[in-house]
Amino acid sequence: MHLELKEIQKSFGPKQVLKGISFAAESGKAFGLLGRNGAGKTTTIRILMDVIPADAGSVLIDGQKIDYTKVGIGYLPEERGLYPKKKIIDQLVYFAQLKGMKKGDAVQSVDKWLERLEMSEYRNKRLDTLSKGNQQKIQLVTALAHDPDIVILDEPFSGLDPVNAMLLKDVVKEEITRGKIVLFSSHQMNYIEEFCDSIAILNDGRVVLQGDLHTIKHNYKRDKLVVRSEQAARVAEAFAASCQLLNNDTALLRLSSPEEKTQTMKLLVDRFDIDEIKVFEPSLNDIFVEYAGSQE
Repeated sequence: MHLELKEIQKSFGPKQVLKGISFAAESGKAFGLLGRNGAGKTTTIRILMDVIPADAGSVLIDGQKIDYTKVGIGYLPEERGLYPKKKIIDQLVYFAQLKGMKKGDAVQSVDKWLERLEMSEYRNKRLDTLSKGNQQKIQLVTALAHDPDIVILDEPFSGLDPVNAMLLKDVVKEEITRGKIVLFSSHQMNYIEEFCDSIAILNDGRVVLQGDLHTIKHNYKRDKLVVRSEQAARVAEAFAASCQLLNNDTALLRLSSPEEKTQTMKLLVDRFDIDEIKVFEPSLNDIFVEYAGSQE
């Protein structure tokens, strides 16, 4: 399955929130939709889910306009949307039925997911008796119980302790392996790097960077060297303004241009006792700050 958002535009009154958003995601892969608060992520997700209409543009599946009666979407919102005073099993089955499941099938699926997420003991409890992390896991059941084709996860690891975060990671990987399109929206860049094959960064209602994450990193301007040496302080002193000491044995050296890389490496090896030299590869956080750091 190939999901494509094509030239999506949306205004609220005089303010244009989306200014021609386009990106694509594939079955069996995770896609990261990134941006600062106010960049347009939530509006994009709402249009993708058919909660609000776009002013222009289209949502396509395999090149055709999406048919929401045939394509299932599961959504884990950043803000919880369940009923705190209601019994967990009742509302989970209710939401699964809203997604088109028969009651018997819904009960079976919900119980399967409660067991998978180690939540079966809370089946007949009220939601407000659970911890924040366990409430997040119950909310996840609403996104997955009806076996959707597209899974949208908005800050999915919020409030989870390391053990539950690991459990959720396993579930997400299973859904990707099953051929689902998994779309992440998160400010936790380490999770995006772990799961996502491709990303799109939004800034002021536009896509300012998108593509395969590995390729984006590899094509990043390769004008910095990471130098590991017991003489890192001497390296930093020798290169003065163009070098930053990261810790006792590591320095970051900025080159005037990427073409200086080989010559500088040879110079370092000739002058200092070097343990390792490598081209600096930016983290996704570095890339995000560069492309989403300022908004109009």
